[in-house]
Amino acid sequence: MKHKGSYFRIFILICCCLLACASVYAHTINYALEKAPPGDVFLYYLKLRYLHILPLGFDHILFVTGLCLLSRKIKVILWQATAFTVAHSITFALSMKNLIVAPGAVVEPIIALSILFVAIENLMLTQLKPWRIVLVFMFGLIHGMGFASALNEIGLPSNQFFLSIFSFNVGVELGQASVILAVFALIIFPFGKIKNYRKALVYPLSIAIAAIAFYWTIERVFFI
Repeated sequence: MKHKGSYFRIFILICCCLLACASVYAHTINYALEKAPPGDVFLYYLKLRYLHILPLGFDHILFVTGLCLLSRKIKVILWQATAFTVAHSITFALSMKNLIVAPGAVVEPIIALSILFVAIENLMLTQLKPWRIVLVFMFGLIHGMGFASALNEIGLPSNQFFLSIFSFNVGVELGQASVILAVFALIIFPFGKIKNYRKALVYPLSIAIAAIAFYWTIERVFFI
């Protein structure tokens, strides 16, 4: 019951952050692509987002990796990845439609905390719990606003707005899928059946991820 109370407080905190960040905000226009062919626009934003995850999005790589370490079962990973995808798609779309926006000073520390939280739970849990899906969904809402903030720095061609949004989201999903496949190929498939899999790999990797995320949290709260 204590765990449920803690997760409920985290849920309320994130909801308050989302409400506090609500604002009317006009996205930047990318005039350089205003007259570009649709195919060029699609490839530009797809490549842009993919590269911002692999190899440049180290925080997103660690978050998705953390989601993969709770279990060796693909079903568990897909449940979490689906919750995260649905959530970040919601806030990403709302942000780019000028209905909600979040300053980096709020979003970035919470993203770091989400990575820390997932890593710590990997040390405490051995199977997927319903509350983890809820928390991954809530963290996905925050990540979606982070994606929107990054895209707003680049801007969108006003006459190909929906195509740009779609291709950007496709890039996110391809990057996320690549991370999941890499974790399976490098960790789960070759080592997942060994007797001390959790002690030998899950615990050390989760501790390392938690340490990095804790450092990022402190840095983003006090030094950015």
